[in-house]
Amino acid sequence: MKNRWFLRLTVLLLISGILNTTVSLAVQAGSSQDPLITLSYLNDTFMGEILKKVDSKISARNADIAKQTGSNINGSSADSFTVVTMTKGQTLTGDIGCEVMLRIGTASCVTPSAPGLIDETSGGTLNNGGALVTNHLYMMTIEGRGVKATADTTKVLVRGTYTVA
Repeated sequence: MKNRWFLRLTVLLLISGILNTTVSLAVQAGSSQDPLITLSYLNDTFMGEILKKVDSKISARNADIAKQTGSNINGSSADSFTVVTMTKGQTLTGDIGCEVMLRIGTASCVTPSAPGLIDETSGGTLNNGGALVTNHLYMMTIEGRGVKATADTTKVLVRGTYTVA
């Protein structure tokens, strides 16, 4: 009687092993229906590809934003200051929101009507013909406003879209 239980247990284990092996061989790992991906593939290969695609999308988006916000004639973005050197008599005309800071030389406000430039440093306004103060930040809030160089060499910092004539 003891031998029968042992024989039954052995046969049952043998049948279970055969069924388990058959089922595991029937399933193909890594097929198109059941892909097998390892953690090292995800970390080493897949994430690198995804990050490259994300970086290219961000670069393209930043370029679109730069085009929409406008850039000056020198190609600098509207978010950073650009050093502009002017000679006596040249006029820098900025679009709405353009900011100018006189660094070297002298310059005066050019505007067809009041108010001319907004002095962001002092909170006042500068009308046509008024002299710019060195290291004061001025903003053009209406089209047609500008800065005319009155010294042989005048250097200004400009942020925004502008033209020099």
